[in-house]
Amino acid sequence: QVQLVESGGGVVQAGGSLRLSCAAVGTIFRFNSMGWYRQAPGKQRELVANIDIGGTTTYVDSVKGRFTISGDNGKNTVYLQMNILKPEDTAVYYCAAKRVANLGYDYWGQGTQVTVSS
Repeated sequence: QVQLVESGGGVVQAGGSLRLSCAAVGTIFRFNSMGWYRQAPGKQRELVANIDIGGTTTYVDSVKGRFTISGDNGKNTVYLQMNILKPEDTAVYYCAAKRVANLGYDYWGQGTQVTVSS
């Protein structure tokens, strides 16, 4: 059974940094893409960043220049370095992964809380 295990959330002051980590457990295949979603109270879940098997990355506009996604495809791990955090970054962050490029994410982590105080 595949599980995505996240770590690294917490509470930080505005302007600070956090690093999220996600590792897949129980896989015998390589994911095509891994990413990070977030969901703030009362808001829809949004894709923050993703990275594909070729190393191509995408970001939502609100985090460009502040967040960096990286990964180790061979180990099915993904990281999200978050700098210059803002209160509006406060959310539950979810790691996600998919096996097929043109389909949706089909594996999800349990979520980790990130709280940015002003």
